[in-house]
Amino acid sequence: MPGIYLREGDSFEAAIKKFKKQCEKAGILSEIRKRESYEKPSVKKKKKAQAARKRLTKKQRPFKFSSY
Repeated sequence: MPGIYLREGDSFEAAIKKFKKQCEKAGILSEIRKRESYEKPSVKKKKKAQAARKRLTKKQRPFKFSSY
């Protein structure tokens, strides 16, 4: 769990900024979004395959037009 320590002269805004950065680095927000609702294993598998296809097309995109 991320935590911060404030010194005497630190501002509240700076403390919040540090805390948000630590939470983002620890992956807390993404974990919360992932756990908000149950996702069936078949849906997970489908999304994973779709993401793989998308990555592959993005990777091959520059080579598509380079045959001049």
